[in-house]
Amino acid sequence: MYFNTDTAEKTAELLLKIEAIKLQPNNPFSWASGWKSPIYCDNRIILSFPEIRNYVCNEMANHITTLYGKPDVIAGVATGAIGIGMLVANVLNLPFIYVRPEAKSHGRQNQIEGQVSKNQKVVVVEDLISTGKSSLNAVSALKEANLNILGMVAIFTYGFDVAKQNFKSNNIALYTLSNYEALLEKAKQTNYITEKEAQLLGQWNANPSEWQNN
Repeated sequence: MYFNTDTAEKTAELLLKIEAIKLQPNNPFSWASGWKSPIYCDNRIILSFPEIRNYVCNEMANHITTLYGKPDVIAGVATGAIGIGMLVANVLNLPFIYVRPEAKSHGRQNQIEGQVSKNQKVVVVEDLISTGKSSLNAVSALKEANLNILGMVAIFTYGFDVAKQNFKSNNIALYTLSNYEALLEKAKQTNYITEKEAQLLGQWNANPSEWQNN
């Protein structure tokens, strides 16, 4: 779920403004998975805009404190959430770690980079949630290190049913600054998309793997 409506709408507006999110229902993108998609999201672009990255990290930090008090550690999911996760940790004056998709094959062979201790309370920061698979892979690594996962916060989620089920199955609470529904509403309000394009975008979200732009 997203934190609140005001945050969701403003975050969506900012992501569209800097083209961290692009909507092209009539000229869809191709994802690495092979899916055709009318949306492309690259939240790492936020890091190039100081005012916007400050807004995002401060909102995340405030909501983390409201939800969980002050955790012991902030963990970012590599690679997309390393930058924003470190900024959130800095605002909260907390240690920061990040989690690789898998352990390195050389050196210390770490999957978790940074110093942690057993039973520390961790909030995981992610930039984008699609199916949730990679995000929950990071959570699994943290659990194996005997860390206490309080929850996950992310900038944006596509809101796929499969992601909701994956987080529920793993008993991990997910909160986001914005989501797909808020994005479409803001895109319509600002005339970024037409009502017809909004319908196409809604159809994709309901069944992304089978969606075709007809």
